[in-house]
Amino acid sequence: MLEPAIPPHLQRERTQPSKLPPDYTPPFPAYCARFPSSAKDLVVAVIGAQFDHRADADNSPTLSTLAGFLLPRPSHDTTDNSAAAARPSFSELAAVTDNRGFYNTYQRWAATNGFQAWWDDLDQEEEQGDGKGEENNTQQHHPPPHGWFREIFFPTMDRFETVFSNADVPEGAAYMREAVSGPVSEHVYWGSTRHRLPAAQADALVGEKAKNLTVIRSGQDWLDTYPEERELYLGTMHPVLEKGMEYLRDHGGEFGCYSCHFMDIVDEATLRLDKMDRTFGLAYFDDLASLERWSREHVTHLDIFGGFLKYAKKLNDNITLRLFHEVLVLQPEQQLFEYIGCHEGSGGRGCCCL
Repeated sequence: MLEPAIPPHLQRERTQPSKLPPDYTPPFPAYCARFPSSAKDLVVAVIGAQFDHRADADNSPTLSTLAGFLLPRPSHDTTDNSAAAARPSFSELAAVTDNRGFYNTYQRWAATNGFQAWWDDLDQEEEQGDGKGEENNTQQHHPPPHGWFREIFFPTMDRFETVFSNADVPEGAAYMREAVSGPVSEHVYWGSTRHRLPAAQADALVGEKAKNLTVIRSGQDWLDTYPEERELYLGTMHPVLEKGMEYLRDHGGEFGCYSCHFMDIVDEATLRLDKMDRTFGLAYFDDLASLERWSREHVTHLDIFGGFLKYAKKLNDNITLRLFHEVLVLQPEQQLFEYIGCHEGSGGRGCCCL
């Protein structure tokens, strides 16, 4: 039995047209996270460091510093402060080399509240140096990062949607879910993302300057795939996906894409920048219509979409590959961008310069 992607407490009269085909049944199931009806908004933050070279990151304490800010304190630590209590509900480490050749490490996390308390707990003077930064870092044999950055989003619940292929393994903000939906009807057709967004029921979400900036994080996890499926994914789907992400990274402006990075998840146990059989693309568009236009019209996404349908058919829809995405459509006051010592093309800088 299919159910609507939008939960009852966020449903309202739809005044925007729907493209949901009549009597539509998706070819394979997808699920949505159900958050408490009392939840009003989320905080989603991308915090990271930028290095000239990957080797600099490998020899730097930056990852352990980021992880130390975010991981729970040991049980014997009875320190009572609001910043410790405000540690995120979920976080993960990722890394990417951008199209300028700089190596970026990211700590991406989401929390229901308390972000500013967490940020205020950072000793920023210590992190940026005390005027003798180069000398101190040389003595400690830790090369300084090229730069720091943070990109923070505060979507209300009606401006956020997530969908995933596996109901048992959460991703991202879904770690804060109250429940998981049954299979939903709004997926695997053009325009389905818009139909899962509660705000889009009565708002066209047209972009204007920073208004309705659209952020998408689309992830892939082939860690637990069967050997035959793993070979099929790495031989057919992954190269096509990389090509699509590279197009958006290098030429995405043709479709209103300010920034796109295809990231590898970092092993949080070892903090080594090694591939973990998990990736995600993180892209920023001037509005939802631009994301939809690239998805519907450009050969790179048509190859991804069509390739996945063939992939699923070849496996008789018995897929162990785990897929998900999260989409945020943001008001100007729901965005914060800050860059310290990063190159001009870093991250979503194009978004914050509107």
